[in-house]
Amino acid sequence: MNAPQLSRRSLLLQGGALVVGFSLSGRQALAQQTFAPVATNGFSKPVAPDQVDSFLALGADGRATIFSGKVDLGTGIRTAMAQIAAEELDLSLDHVTVVQGDTALTPDQGPTYGSLSIQKGGVEIRQAAATARARLVQLASERLGVPAEALVSENGTVRPKAGGQGVTYAELVRDGRLDLKVDPAVATKNPATFALVGKPVARIDIPEKMTGRFTYMQDVRVPGMVHARVVRPPAIGAKLESVDEASVAGIAGLIRVVRQGDFLAVVAEKEWAAVKAAGQIKATWSRWEGLPEQDKLWQHVRATKVTKDDVTSSTGDAEAALDRADRTLEASYDFAIHTHGSIGPSCAIAEFKDGLLTCWTASQMTHALRKQLAAMTGMAPEAVRCIYVEGSGCYGRNGHEDAAGDAALLARAVGRPVRVQWSRADEHGWDPKGPPTLIDLKAGLDPRGNVAAWVSQFHVPEGAAGNVPLVAAELAGLPHETTMSPGNIIQNSALPYAFPNVHTVCHRLASTPLRPSWIRTPGRMQNTYANEAFLDECAAAAGADPLDYRLRALKDPRGIAVLKRVAEIAAWQNRPSPMEAGGDILRGRGLSYVKYELNRTYVAGVAEVEVDRTSGRVRVPRFFVVQDCGQIINPDGVRNQLDGNVIQTVSRVLMEEVTFDRGAVTSLDWASYPILTFPDVPEVITDLIDRPTEKPWGAGEPSAAIVPAAISNAIFDATGARLRSVPFTPAKVKAALQRS
Repeated sequence: MNAPQLSRRSLLLQGGALVVGFSLSGRQALAQQTFAPVATNGFSKPVAPDQVDSFLALGADGRATIFSGKVDLGTGIRTAMAQIAAEELDLSLDHVTVVQGDTALTPDQGPTYGSLSIQKGGVEIRQAAATARARLVQLASERLGVPAEALVSENGTVRPKAGGQGVTYAELVRDGRLDLKVDPAVATKNPATFALVGKPVARIDIPEKMTGRFTYMQDVRVPGMVHARVVRPPAIGAKLESVDEASVAGIAGLIRVVRQGDFLAVVAEKEWAAVKAAGQIKATWSRWEGLPEQDKLWQHVRATKVTKDDVTSSTGDAEAALDRADRTLEASYDFAIHTHGSIGPSCAIAEFKDGLLTCWTASQMTHALRKQLAAMTGMAPEAVRCIYVEGSGCYGRNGHEDAAGDAALLARAVGRPVRVQWSRADEHGWDPKGPPTLIDLKAGLDPRGNVAAWVSQFHVPEGAAGNVPLVAAELAGLPHETTMSPGNIIQNSALPYAFPNVHTVCHRLASTPLRPSWIRTPGRMQNTYANEAFLDECAAAAGADPLDYRLRALKDPRGIAVLKRVAEIAAWQNRPSPMEAGGDILRGRGLSYVKYELNRTYVAGVAEVEVDRTSGRVRVPRFFVVQDCGQIINPDGVRNQLDGNVIQTVSRVLMEEVTFDRGAVTSLDWASYPILTFPDVPEVITDLIDRPTEKPWGAGEPSAAIVPAAISNAIFDATGARLRSVPFTPAKVKAALQRS
């Protein structure tokens, strides 16, 4: 059933206040046909990040609309943003609506990544709402003739504390918007008075998702829309030499074959016709074998040109201390190339109309995508609008932006709205990947077994702060950025421990085999994995309990608190690893800890594993995790994040690895790129340390960082064998058991 089409410049004028209406409802919703400037009462909706009106609008019905540049990727952020705004505005939660990621309506708060949605985006909304509330109280003071300090706001009304007639927010702003700048120093509410923040609140999105009525990007429909499929090259660098359009001439409903450079696609009235044409069209491509041999990947990484070295920590004289050490250890760890593996393949719709481009997208970076589409099409950014609609599967920079690039190119070519739906093979074969990471470590122990020296070298792509290039722009020869953007992947290469002599360096590589991007907890996961697993090696060499070994080297009280708390809930038994046990099924437990980026969220975890000595198969039946992310907005939402992080990362650690030949990715389906299935989902036991008076920090990524090392350490505890290469496949486990 289709929802009614919304009109251009769709605003609801209620009592003179600025209120934006934006709705996508129903399984096959019609997308909004609007474009900036969106205006009412003669003024445009501002989006400047220093303006209160950019973040919120108050309506005559007592409701508030919040405009967030950060978007909900299925992590509960929309609910948390509503809690923050309702708390500061003294409104009930059901009187707050959140609009996300619409470049015509929301301020640019940066991409939704890095666990910054609450830490940055939520704090900005809190400041805007608090600034608005302070202004409303001042306006009420002038209206009522009562000093501001003698007034109180509640349920959308400002009234005297002593009692008497109040005035509603709608009455106070009925002559126009608030028209004031956000005050970064504004007094926000005292956490002791919180009614919503810090309380468990049911997520806004779950009921419709549970009943199948939620509108994902894959469900959106636009009037007059046609369907397209992109025909991918058989090898990443292959050139399109010829196309036989006659090979698809007999397909009913086929509109056009579009070729631009090495970009080839088919457009049809119906989706199945496009699918059929994409599979049937005959095209000739050149050969290309520019990828390394997969079984020589790590030799290739070591041989890649280093463009620069980032020294991430340097204390004392680590090399000299190594020479003086009573005992030295050395190991190399590697972490495979991963795909995002989004359950719902990427999708986007684009439309050119009246010289303007509108794109409906599940991109987590709509403002950045807007610039990319503008560069690709030669349009001014102001002529491009990206509207966020949640995708069925999205985290990290997967294929959603690329699908938007496909749709924009094709919509311009055919002059109609075009929907591009990627296939599973498209998603696995062409989304940008989490790049390979190789880490070399050395440690020197003193006579008591303490770490006296630590030296580590990380081999990681150079990366940049820009966007991942759009594959459509690259294939079509259109303007695009050429920089790699695998994420801020040098973070957590330095250590949180107080060792006397430390030197950590990241060798930034000029290239990486496949187009790289950020994928959940980029760099921080790989680096924490190597550091925490190698520290476990040091503890074993010293004959020390892994928990005690960390605690005596850690000086941060909040770090100590999460470690002690996870030991408590996991019933940690103080002893060195490995455990002495027999039988075919070996059981062990492993510990891991991170202070995320060494400046925020603390997480500690304990993995319990079962290792089948005969098959080499590893199971993680239980995982304990404790997190301190400062002030918690919605504890239920944070627990959701911890559950998801642990489950997904267990899958990545035990099973996931991109395979490729000399020309292209070969792991194009769930058989060749398996993920964790329901029978093997671990029980996740979580505990949160809430600090209401502290700043709120990110909860979306940090807990994933501890999972690989915890599992590796648990396998060692169970078997006495070290697993230093992700994923921990049965073949690798059996080989390690034979060596131990």
